[in-house]
Amino acid sequence: MKKIVFILCFLCAVMILKAQEKQVTIKGEVSAMDAALVNAEITSQKTGETVKTDSSGKYELRTTAGDMVTFSYPGLSDMEIIVEDVSSVLNVKLNSAVNVLDEVVVEKTKIKSQAQLRQEYNSNKNLINTAFGILDKEITNFSVRIIDKSQLLYGNFDLASLIQFRFAGVRVERLGESPFRPKIYLRGSSMGMFPAIYDVDGLILNEYPDFIMVENIERVAILSGLGLVTKYGGAANGGVVVINTKGANTYRDPRTGGPYDQALLRNNVYEGNALSKEQAGKNLPVYLQELYASPSERKAMEVYKDQAEMYRSSVYYFLDAFGYFAAKWGNAQFADQIIEDHWHLFQENPVGLKALAYLYQTMGDDQKAHELYKEIFILRPHYAQSYRDLALSYRQIGDIRKAAAMYARYDYLVKEGFIRAEDRDFTPLMEREFSNLLELHGREFRGADRRKSRSLNSDFEGTRLVFEWNDSEAEFQLQFVNPQNKYFNWEHSLLADADRIRDEKLKGYSCEEYLIDGNLPGTWQINLKYLGNKSLTPSFIKATIYHNYGTPSQRAEVKVFKLQLKDVNQELFTVQNNTNLTSN
Repeated sequence: MKKIVFILCFLCAVMILKAQEKQVTIKGEVSAMDAALVNAEITSQKTGETVKTDSSGKYELRTTAGDMVTFSYPGLSDMEIIVEDVSSVLNVKLNSAVNVLDEVVVEKTKIKSQAQLRQEYNSNKNLINTAFGILDKEITNFSVRIIDKSQLLYGNFDLASLIQFRFAGVRVERLGESPFRPKIYLRGSSMGMFPAIYDVDGLILNEYPDFIMVENIERVAILSGLGLVTKYGGAANGGVVVINTKGANTYRDPRTGGPYDQALLRNNVYEGNALSKEQAGKNLPVYLQELYASPSERKAMEVYKDQAEMYRSSVYYFLDAFGYFAAKWGNAQFADQIIEDHWHLFQENPVGLKALAYLYQTMGDDQKAHELYKEIFILRPHYAQSYRDLALSYRQIGDIRKAAAMYARYDYLVKEGFIRAEDRDFTPLMEREFSNLLELHGREFRGADRRKSRSLNSDFEGTRLVFEWNDSEAEFQLQFVNPQNKYFNWEHSLLADADRIRDEKLKGYSCEEYLIDGNLPGTWQINLKYLGNKSLTPSFIKATIYHNYGTPSQRAEVKVFKLQLKDVNQELFTVQNNTNLTSN
């Protein structure tokens, strides 16, 4: 049995390595302020090869999946994009790099007061509270590395193991007679003569703080630069590990006694400016307008026959035609035939397959969606989300044991290093879903190890929203409007959060979750502004609404939206609940 398991894991690892070596040719246009850039440079990190754009701003570069490609032009900010297996057309818009002086000289708000930083601490993961005040890693001249509680791996049994495996270059020594205290070194071998000291909620300690439990940590930071730790004195020659615990770092608004309302601080009052579904529906593609104008199903089939020849190479047309006949006329058989006749457009296209799986889920056909997720898994065995999607799919068709096995396989491959695990946002989501599976279906395992059901991520009850998008290049802004008409925006774009996009590409996931708890009763409205995807094609986003999440009455509702109309805020859906909104 052990040999079989080893062989399966070995074959999976081979598939992962092979997928990462896939040859890819990317091409497109580089521009700035809607003007094509001539002689912009596109450089491959793997090969070092550089190509330049022509007189029309066009370029073409041959590389491999997983390569980091840099787009650069004098006076503009560089843009780094990780190439994927489906990358082919990448139209890149570079932005101005000369804006730092404007912020410092004109606005004079880049340096914030300690009172302002305290207001932002709970929501800003770039802040760490030290013995000398709150430090913002975004404005310091020195390197500050921070991980937040949502990024912690609870499998690490103590602070030392957590730091060792989450921060590159950190060395942990566990020497001496028991009981012993580990020593942590933050610098390389040439400078790592002195162990680090510790700043625990402002208390400076020379000895390792063995009293700290991982689950009580709010945030951890590594301060290794000598210029950054001078305030700590000579004892800090080896650097400082700063630990913020949960109880000591919850800042309250002195006016209300509750958490700072960030929406109120920014005066984010929603003015009802999102397009309604009816208004957005007027911007359908011409071919869909023609189909919807058909007086009968028979006439619609005739229109489709003419259009299919015209759009025979467009996977997006056939996705729209599939959805039209399934929804408008309830003709699932004809819709399936459309896909079967044009399967060659889908079979090697995980982006198209995922959009099709989304549509099947809205139709309630979980079995066909499951078959598609298996196809995607074969194409992308190195993508973290392939394991999550297949696990959820097994759960939807009622195969709970295989669902649990997929989560376990993913966990094994992460530990063995076959899947990259930056764990910034995705791991908490996986842990929550695995815990939820075991919590609600544990009786089906008969003695199986249920330790994960006690994860800190399993105790949420309320409404859970999970957003997934089929194209990792999709850029958009989600807007959540609460019952008091205040809004919160989350932007998924290279400009807004390049680190997040890089993390997604390295690990292979395209999803985000939001949790609505029971503090504000009423209706939430969710809006979206589509910003494009670098290839001038539509993207699909799936929203799964989990009602009564974490309770025996938990149920899921799936909604799918095609994103094509750009730079316009439009209403997606509303959800009824009690709420405060939080995100991992």
